[in-house]
Amino acid sequence: MNRMYRALLLLVFVIPLLGGCWNQRELTDLAFVMAIGIDKGTGNEKFDVTFQVVVPANVSSGQNGGGGGQGPPVVVYKSTGNNITSASRKATKKIPREIYYSHTSIVIIGEELAKEGIMDVLDGFDRDPEFRTTTAVIVAKERKAEDLISILTNLDKLPMDRFTKTLEATEAMLGENIKVTIDDLLEGITSSGKEPVLSGFLLDGSPEKGTSPQNINTTKPPAMITADGLAVMKDGKLAGWLTHNHVRGAVWLMNKMKGTDVDFNYNGKKDAISTTPYLSDTDIKITYKNGKPFANIKIDTVFKLSEINTEFDNENPKKIDELEKLASAQIKSEVEAAIKQVQGFKADIFGFGERIHRSNPKLWKKIKADWNNQFASMDYHVEVNSYYRESGLRGKPFWTNLNK
Repeated sequence: MNRMYRALLLLVFVIPLLGGCWNQRELTDLAFVMAIGIDKGTGNEKFDVTFQVVVPANVSSGQNGGGGGQGPPVVVYKSTGNNITSASRKATKKIPREIYYSHTSIVIIGEELAKEGIMDVLDGFDRDPEFRTTTAVIVAKERKAEDLISILTNLDKLPMDRFTKTLEATEAMLGENIKVTIDDLLEGITSSGKEPVLSGFLLDGSPEKGTSPQNINTTKPPAMITADGLAVMKDGKLAGWLTHNHVRGAVWLMNKMKGTDVDFNYNGKKDAISTTPYLSDTDIKITYKNGKPFANIKIDTVFKLSEINTEFDNENPKKIDELEKLASAQIKSEVEAAIKQVQGFKADIFGFGERIHRSNPKLWKKIKADWNNQFASMDYHVEVNSYYRESGLRGKPFWTNLNK
């Protein structure tokens, strides 16, 4: 009994020691990768990969409210490889710490590589348990990913925040971009009857000056990163770009509209009335007529007045009815224009085929091989119902009675 008691006592003291941090890694031994850029290889290797690594001492808040170090907040390293794993391991020749991906927030694909295809760059991200598949993916429009990932930005200490926060802001306020994660991209690629889209970013200005302190020490940076359009993907390759109103039409149709503005010419004055749709729902039903697919699209949206710069009585029910019809017509026009352009790419980003696959698997099995052609020529009907709900802080404009 005494021997058993001693053995139990020994276990009590030893077990906590067995649960120690056997795989712990010191922060000072890690290189935190905040963003990754992937381009078509310029040498003998298939890919050029750039890693944006944070410099902790230069982004820390410091003591007594002081700033961090005086150097740039990040440093960019470049590596090459015939796959992402190879490029990542080769990068350790230049990066004097263990590469750590858990804080990576953005993956940037160069446009040239996007045109050739991105299928060979995705498996490593999907397979690595350290890499988060909630990381956003974007395309560097008309540029290399290396150009965008190297730019220093103002307002945010870390340049990668410029991409993620811009995506969130424009998605919520403008409706011309949407945040697409690695999970979303993989789902779109593997879905039967649906193709993915990716948001695009432009570099406006000098890439050389954008990497210098001048870009963050002036009120007018010589290089600016701007969200611009949606990249339409087909079979893992860039098929084309949607921009401006065509993007908004596509976002309406994908039921991802969170907020935007719809302006109207009125009384001969351009964009005299501005409205803000803030609730939206899109319903799509696909049927077959005479052996051809037909899309019946219904969009309901709620909007409020943002601005009135012409004579318009927003307290008159007839005028409100007119405004609702104008909003519906504008949205319908954008949706129809988006469908027409995407049909030219033969890339069903709206998931029409996916709906057929879910509702009628037998039919989908017959038409799957020819769906891109059927999508390109399919007919559709768009119905938009807009509902006015708010006028802001006032009814009639402040200047209504000034000349009376």
